[in-house]
Amino acid sequence: MKQLKRIKGTQDILPEAAAVWLAVEKKIHSIMGLYNFKEIRTPIFEKTELFARRIGQLTDIVSKEMYTFTDRGRKQITLKPEMTAPVMRAYIENKLYASMPVNKLYYISPLFRQENPQAGRLRQFHQFGAEILGTREPEADVEIIELAMAVYQAADIKDLTLEINSVGDPQCRTPYKILLQEYIRPNLEQYCQDCRRRFDENPMRILDCKNETCRQLNSKAPKLADNLCPDCSRHYSSVKAQLHALNLEFSENPYLVRGLDYYTRTVFEITSGSLGAQNAVCGGGRYDLLAEELGGQPAPAVGFASGIERLLMAAEKQGINIVEPARLDIFIAAMGEQAKFEAVSWLKRFRMLGYSCDMDMLGRSIKAQMREANRQKTRFVLLIGEDELKKESFSLKLMDEGRQLDVPFEMAADILAEYR
Repeated sequence: MKQLKRIKGTQDILPEAAAVWLAVEKKIHSIMGLYNFKEIRTPIFEKTELFARRIGQLTDIVSKEMYTFTDRGRKQITLKPEMTAPVMRAYIENKLYASMPVNKLYYISPLFRQENPQAGRLRQFHQFGAEILGTREPEADVEIIELAMAVYQAADIKDLTLEINSVGDPQCRTPYKILLQEYIRPNLEQYCQDCRRRFDENPMRILDCKNETCRQLNSKAPKLADNLCPDCSRHYSSVKAQLHALNLEFSENPYLVRGLDYYTRTVFEITSGSLGAQNAVCGGGRYDLLAEELGGQPAPAVGFASGIERLLMAAEKQGINIVEPARLDIFIAAMGEQAKFEAVSWLKRFRMLGYSCDMDMLGRSIKAQMREANRQKTRFVLLIGEDELKKESFSLKLMDEGRQLDVPFEMAADILAEYR
C-alpha cells in the first residue's frame, strides 16, 4: 500500500515541538488571567453564512480560501477561518450581555484556510486572541493593545513595532470615501487590478495595497485621521494619550485600514522585524457594528488576533528558547521479572507524588537502561535487582552529581524529596 502522508499545508506537531507549544499556551493563559479575561471555545465548524456576512462576500477568504462543504442535512458548513465571528455569534446566542455588561473573552484555536502554504501560513493554523464586548470606551482599546503586547513580551519577543490608526465611523467615513475617490480617480488606470476593482465598492482598501506603484500613488492621499468627526477624533486622541501614559511606543500609520463597514475607530497592527516582508504577527481593532450585522442587539466590541505559528517563527529567528528541554525525574532500571513487577508498583507511587517517571519496556540490559536514562537527561536512577529486593532497598544514582547510595524502600520518597 502507498504510504499516506499529511495533507499539504498542515503539520505534525511532534513531542519536542509540542512542549514548546504547551509553554506558549501556558503563557497565553497566564497573561489572559492577569487581565481578567475568560476563555471561550467555539465549534470547529459553523454555518457558512456566518463567515460570508462577517468577512464579506467579495473577499478572497470567502470566494477562494474557505473549507466549505454540504452536510447530510444539505446545510452549507465551513471550517472556521477566523474567530471573531464565532465569538460574537456565541455572545449573541447565549446572551452573555445579560449576566455581564462587559465581557472579556479570549481563545486559542485551530483555524482553516485553503491558501497557498508558505512560511508561517498554513492551511490549518492556530490563533490566540481576545475580545472586549459591551463598551465603547477608549480604555478598552488600550487594554486590548497592551494585552497583545504583553503576550509577546512574556515570550521575550523583541524588535516589535506597534502601528495604530483610526478608521472613524460611518458618519465620517462616508464623506472621506468620496474625498479619497476624488484623489484616486485621475490616476486610477495606473493602479493595480485589485485596486481598480475596489475603487467603487471598497476604496479604503486601496490604501492598504502592498503594490509599490500603488503605494507611491497613495503617498499624498488624504488621511482619514485628519477627517474624523468630533467624537471619533476625541476617541482617537484618548487612545494615543493612554498609550503614551503606559509608555507603549507606537507610530501612526494612515494606510492601516479595514475594508468592512462594521469596523470603527481604532485599528492596530504589531509587526516583528525578524520576519522579513511578511512581518505582521498581530492585528486588531474596534468593530462596534458587527453584532447588528450578525442579527444581534448593538454591542460595541474591540479585539485582536495573533498567529501562534508567527510567534514561534519570531522566537526562532531571535534564538529564543521558550521552554527548557524536558528532563525525566526518575528512571527505574530493573533486572529480572520480580524486580520489574516491583518497579511498576513504584512508578505509580512516585507519579502520585508528582515525579515524572519511566522504566524500560524492551527487556534491555542494565547497561542499556542506563544509556536510556542518560538520553532522557534523567535526574535520578533507581536500580533494582535480586540483591535490592532482598535488602528491600534501591541503589539510587544521582545523575547530576555522579554519586550512588543505597536507599531503603520506606525512605525512598523522603530522600528523593531532599534532592528534588
